[in-house]
Amino acid sequence: MAKQVTWCSQSVSPCGWVGPTVLLCIYGFCSMMRPIEPFFTEFLTTYKNLTTEQVNRQVYPVWTYSTLVLLIPVLLVTDLLRYKPVIVLQGLSYVTAFLLVTVGSGVRSAQLAFFIYSIAMAADVAYFSYIYGIVQPCRYQRVTSYVRGSILVGFAAGALLAQLLVSLTDVSLYCLAVVTLISVSVALMTSFILPMPEASLFIKETHSARQGTTGEDTNNPENHNSFIWKKSASYIGRMFKRLLSDCKECFSSVALIFFCIWGATARCGYYQVASYVQVFWVNLQPQNFTAYNGAVDSISTLTGAAATVAVGHVSLEWSVWGELVLGGFTLVIAGVLFLMDLTANIWASYLCVIIFKTVYMPLATICSFQIAKMLTRERYALVFGTNSFVGTVLQSVLTVVVINTKTLQLTITSQVLQVEGLFRTQVSKLQPIICKKTNKQTNKQTNNLFV
Repeated sequence: MAKQVTWCSQSVSPCGWVGPTVLLCIYGFCSMMRPIEPFFTEFLTTYKNLTTEQVNRQVYPVWTYSTLVLLIPVLLVTDLLRYKPVIVLQGLSYVTAFLLVTVGSGVRSAQLAFFIYSIAMAADVAYFSYIYGIVQPCRYQRVTSYVRGSILVGFAAGALLAQLLVSLTDVSLYCLAVVTLISVSVALMTSFILPMPEASLFIKETHSARQGTTGEDTNNPENHNSFIWKKSASYIGRMFKRLLSDCKECFSSVALIFFCIWGATARCGYYQVASYVQVFWVNLQPQNFTAYNGAVDSISTLTGAAATVAVGHVSLEWSVWGELVLGGFTLVIAGVLFLMDLTANIWASYLCVIIFKTVYMPLATICSFQIAKMLTRERYALVFGTNSFVGTVLQSVLTVVVINTKTLQLTITSQVLQVEGLFRTQVSKLQPIICKKTNKQTNKQTNNLFV
């Protein structure tokens, strides 16, 4: 700890961290400002002559399956390649995917576009990790808020711009696709001018350890490069050994496993709804109806972000009441999805999605900091990365069962009901824990009265 404080207290030019942070925020904003996304389904069915059934069963599942396959390889090579090349790959993938969406036609072209899009999604780990290889540890909290905030603002701005253009100026969806392509192209150009970290976080750590223990002059360029190549050669083996050791140590806590299960399953449900809700809305829209998908995405993103910030300022003993809050609002989510399945009114469905996203975002935050309290700093990436992977596995299984299984072939409304059942199951798992903690707290208060 003393070493870290000394490093942070050194006189460092603001440009040392401001420049990379600004560039990364510009990249995050432009890569997420994608006005076509709220109207993706309508665009594919109207301009690309795909049926809703093809989009639901043949195009969208490609994204889920491909992300599952690509997540682990990208995670392993990101640190070795020092982040920037993976960010450039992400920007290039966005440009290629939306170029295919704009100029391509047919099911195969759409499937290829979503496969390339999944590469960009899997590379998100590089975006969130890059800045830690550039700035000092004392800046971590501030720059993290900036880079995450830029993504939310970019997504909300893209959705709002799409809605304004569609509703007020009667712009075609093809123009939204072109605007999206321009935005992600700006992101790609920004990625090229990001500074390259001097070393990956893994190599930096082992480099410092070796220098401290052996006294070898690794500051010499030749020795340093030799050291990098030697460590790179054994990187994969070391990584797997570390993963196995850390997994055994991290997941020995029952409480941690519980929150991880909630985080993974809730992530699965959230992305399943976000991915297929446009198909659901297409079935509800009356003839000659102006869709307000962009407004719904924009409002739900902003309200969810506001609720997330509010949770950070709530004074509550989360170790006591965290499960109760989690269980209560998970029940709200399940109820909202159930109502969404029952309703045939597009406006009621819009409202349900806004409530769903607004409630989910702060709950995910509560779950995250409850997990973080049980971990050392070095374990964050492992546990949260594992949660993301498990969530993607669950989403893939759910997609196979309810969408691609020929024996079931569930309708889109039945698919929503399956996700509602997922959240309802979480409530049933939370109930005994909530009852146990509530009884314990009640007994504690009763004993205090007689003392």
